[in-house]
Amino acid sequence: MKIKYELLKKSGNARYGLLHTNHGDFETPMFMPVGTLATVKTLTPEQVKNCGSGIILSNTYHLWLRPGEDIVNKAGGLHKFMNYDGPILTDSGGFQVFSLAKPKDITEEGVKFKSHIDGSNLFLTPELSIQIQNKLDSDIAMSFDECIPYPADYEYAKNSTERTLRWAKRGQEVFNNPNQSLFGIVQGGEYTDLREYSAKETVKLNFDGYSIGGTSVGEDKDTMYKMIEDGIRFLPSDKPRYLMGVGEPVDIIEGVIRGIDMFDCVLPTRIARHGNAFTHNGKINIKNAKYKEDFTPLEDSCDCYACKNYTKAYIRHLIICGESLGGTLLSIHNIRFLIKLTEDLREAIKQDKLLEFREEFLKNYLRDE
Repeated sequence: MKIKYELLKKSGNARYGLLHTNHGDFETPMFMPVGTLATVKTLTPEQVKNCGSGIILSNTYHLWLRPGEDIVNKAGGLHKFMNYDGPILTDSGGFQVFSLAKPKDITEEGVKFKSHIDGSNLFLTPELSIQIQNKLDSDIAMSFDECIPYPADYEYAKNSTERTLRWAKRGQEVFNNPNQSLFGIVQGGEYTDLREYSAKETVKLNFDGYSIGGTSVGEDKDTMYKMIEDGIRFLPSDKPRYLMGVGEPVDIIEGVIRGIDMFDCVLPTRIARHGNAFTHNGKINIKNAKYKEDFTPLEDSCDCYACKNYTKAYIRHLIICGESLGGTLLSIHNIRFLIKLTEDLREAIKQDKLLEFREEFLKNYLRDE
């Protein structure tokens, strides 16, 4: 079946809902851990599920290159290949357009760029992106788009936004997996009229869900939140709304307040590998000497496996010694922190206390130690 979104409660623009998928029903707002190469780095699927995860995300571009979509397909699809029995979303490869391609290599037909593995020439089109995702057999596939850089002049943003719409239509025309849902992506850069145009035209294509793209690419926070507001108010209330690549706790709260249902980001596992942990008093760096004899958990109030079983001193020892278990424990904690944050946000929506929740959270959350 296609995914279905059920709106259960609104508080201002914030939404508490239920997402029905082929692999279970999940409450929103939700944070989706990122498993780029069909694995959430350093964690087993069981560890990810124990963090409370619903949907996880995998990357079309990376799986296209290794091991190849045909191998995943022969394995029975992405769920069987990576042994994850929850829902999976695959991105389109559009972010790799942003990070690997040069503007001159982005054409109407598709995007030319070089492999990050061996430098070989690659060409990705909207049709190919969808065909790869159909074979990966994720629950949710994403339309192929260009993530507009920031800043970008109006003419560039306009041309890119219009091309992304044409790409979305082309992707729809070849999409042929009846068990998979397809999301459209709203672009438009920092320009209010382009965000409105992109949202309205994308909605006309009647996707199964909608994403706000092109944020968290170097813009300031006020600009980012305005980008969300400029597009989201034109999206239908009966479809899920996904903010791509956003994982800072404060940004998740601000996104939820504006009506976002789904978030993903590599941030929790990336900062874990460098010895950093989220706490309600801001991020801490466990390599700091003050934790050498600190025999308390990363956070007393946290219910994750790492906090229930290990101390800061021990995790610091692992990170300092380069032991991979250190990154695993910090990744478990950071993913659980963001998932627990969305659980708390759901409760705040139910009780109409979301703005009070934000105020209390910000009072304690000091960006860095």
